[in-house]
Amino acid sequence: MNILISSAGRRVSLVRAFQKELKKLFPNGKVFAADANPVLSAACQIADGHFKVPYLSDSTYFKVLIKECQDNDIKLIVPTIDTELLMLAENRELLEENGITPVIASKEFVSKCRDKREIHKFFESHGVSVAKEFSKKDYQLPLFIKPIDGSRSVDTYLIKDESELTDYHFENEKLMFLEYLDHNEFNEFTCDLYYGRDHQLKCVVPRKRLEVRDGEVYKALTVHNKLVPYIREKLAKVDGAVGCLTAQFFLHNENDKIYAIEINPRFGGGYPLSYLSGANYPKWIIKEYFLGEAIEESFDIWEKDLLMIRYDDEILVHGYKG
Repeated sequence: MNILISSAGRRVSLVRAFQKELKKLFPNGKVFAADANPVLSAACQIADGHFKVPYLSDSTYFKVLIKECQDNDIKLIVPTIDTELLMLAENRELLEENGITPVIASKEFVSKCRDKREIHKFFESHGVSVAKEFSKKDYQLPLFIKPIDGSRSVDTYLIKDESELTDYHFENEKLMFLEYLDHNEFNEFTCDLYYGRDHQLKCVVPRKRLEVRDGEVYKALTVHNKLVPYIREKLAKVDGAVGCLTAQFFLHNENDKIYAIEINPRFGGGYPLSYLSGANYPKWIIKEYFLGEAIEESFDIWEKDLLMIRYDDEILVHGYKG
């Protein structure tokens, strides 16, 4: 019963979490990691085994992936980056025909998550407020600009003065002009949600973002606030959602205003804080997909007010020739 963390990159903590939980239930189980350049991937170096895969744009990607999974007796794939989600969802049947199960939401739900306008419609259909999108001919400053299919804060802009707007902002059809939610008035939370194979919400852990580098949280705090019952009510069941989903919300400092920003149907870079607080999603995935056990709702199992401060560490590879 082996597991693959795909596009592993720097996800050392996630690999270690799956290793720890898998060994408890399957002592001989291994956690593999895959990357386009595994020698330079920290997560690949600490995994039980690793292998190289082509870039997602390569036509041989799935041929190589399936062969490596079969050669290494890998039965489960856990994705980690946005760009691989839709491809895995679209090729679910191909993978399952070869004895491999991707822990990934349905193609329909992944498609919504990858399009910021579609995920806004999804939130609104569940009675959840979102930031207003302006027409590029009629907008109010300050405003926030981001691409409909972006990730990791790439190509985002806070515009406070008309002079900061350029032809690029107006002509790029992918860029959305959005109502700005002031960080002086709102706190930003990344919430780790777990959905069982029945598409029912089992757990919510809000993480307050204290410091972010290159789109990934470096300092964060678990907070048991009004987001927990709010998300539990509004998003109790989501068709197609399974496993860990990472959702961003803004919560007003003084009133009950809550705005949803986006959902990424995968483990987020800051999930290790939720795991260390007691929200054991790797164990739940192993139990659901390997043992066929249903997961019960567990909204109060995690430690609140737990602060995570991340730091850089080193992994040495001896004899590296380049």
